[in-house]
Amino acid sequence: MNASDNRFSEAERQGLYRAIRERRDVRAQFLPDPVPEAVLANLLRAAHHAPSVGFMQPWDFIVIDDAGVKQQVKAIFERENERAARNYSGEQAQVYPRLKLEGILESPVNLCITCSRDRGGPNVLGRNTIMETDLFSTCLAVQNLWLAARAEGIGLGWVSILDQDELAQALGLPENVYPLAYVCLGYVDAFPSRPELESKGWRSRLPLEELVHGNRWGAPLENDGLEEALGSNELPGSKR
Repeated sequence: MNASDNRFSEAERQGLYRAIRERRDVRAQFLPDPVPEAVLANLLRAAHHAPSVGFMQPWDFIVIDDAGVKQQVKAIFERENERAARNYSGEQAQVYPRLKLEGILESPVNLCITCSRDRGGPNVLGRNTIMETDLFSTCLAVQNLWLAARAEGIGLGWVSILDQDELAQALGLPENVYPLAYVCLGYVDAFPSRPELESKGWRSRLPLEELVHGNRWGAPLENDGLEEALGSNELPGSKR
């Protein structure tokens, strides 16, 4: 058996890397076209196939298409966004109000991905020391959902400027269920070529070679081949 026997085909690998490379946090490009039920079901299946510590599967998915619920969440966002804007000064204070940071009303579907903190009982395999592994596992479900959405041509925007207690109350969540991610879903007129915060000059992608250490924090790599290969931030198939 060759080491590469389990490898995907070239076309399959390129498709995977493309989804990762072209995934975007979409806020302003939503179209009113509905997301077909079969497509939405595929996205939810992809999320549900995420790995989880102890196979606890702590996630649930609240599909939100009711205008009244969306308005409630939008109001929570607006209050928190006003507070967040006060964190910045100088040029960032000028740029922040011009950033589109949600698409709650514009997107046809909103989705809340929750984490049930007691899923699997009091003793979950692998969770004895790091209790937050349920939250980490739910984040993996969000990533699966995001990549599957990009492959289906569906835009996704994560609305992180929300008071989680207010959101939980608006959605009627039980006390032990944490609203980990609130996302907007829908077809878009285009996917931006670069992340919006990068194109607007808010942040740039950090050089990968500066973030990889050898054996200890801050120690240089001893593998010259890997160090050379890390010289580009581009994924396979990127146009240079």
